[in-house]
Parts: sequence; C-alpha cells; structure tokens
Amino acid sequence: MPHRTLMEKLKERWGLTSNWQLVAILLAFSVNGSFATWVAKPVTHFFGLSPETTHPYILYLFFRILLIFPIYQMTLPLVGWLFGQFKFFWAFEKKMLRRIGLKRFFPEEK
Repeated sequence: MPHRTLMEKLKERWGLTSNWQLVAILLAFSVNGSFATWVAKPVTHFFGLSPETTHPYILYLFFRILLIFPIYQMTLPLVGWLFGQFKFFWAFEKKMLRRIGLKRFFPEEK
C-alpha cells in the first residue's frame, strides 16, 4: 500500500479537491485562532481581568480561554468566507456545535 501524505489524508477526510483549498482552510484556521486570541485580550481587560490584577494567574488564563472559545466559534465562518471556504467552515461549525449539545439548533441535514 503506497504511503499517503498528511495533505492527501486531510483532503480525503474533508472532501477537498485541490491543494489550494487545503492551504486556504489551514490558513483560515490559523488566522481565526490568532484573531480570537487578539480580540479576547481587550475584552478581558474591559472586565478588569489582567495577569497583574488576577490572582491566582491561572484564574486569568481560565477566563481568557473560556472567552476565546465562543469568539473563535462565532468568527470561524466569517474568516472562512474571507478565504473563499464558507461552505466548508459552515458545515464544520454546525458539526462542532452539534457535538457540544446544540443539536436542536443545527439538525442533521438529509
């Protein structure tokens, strides 16, 4: 059996037809992660949370990560759209939301 590269495995798993699609999707994931982290910083400061004022420090990190998750989820389809991959990211987002218990809002499509 021939050895398949990671890119080939991802393309097959995600139903992609070109390497450009894969690159665009991986870039969108990266950009969105950085964007969500960037947005979370001023929001935590707005609520008076910072590494200097929050003791223990782990509490600050907990709230920051807790904040990053919904920001990431809300902006992922938008960033995916900017990279020309809205269809992929909308399906990915619905699948993720179903897995965390929001099936009634995103029923399986037949």
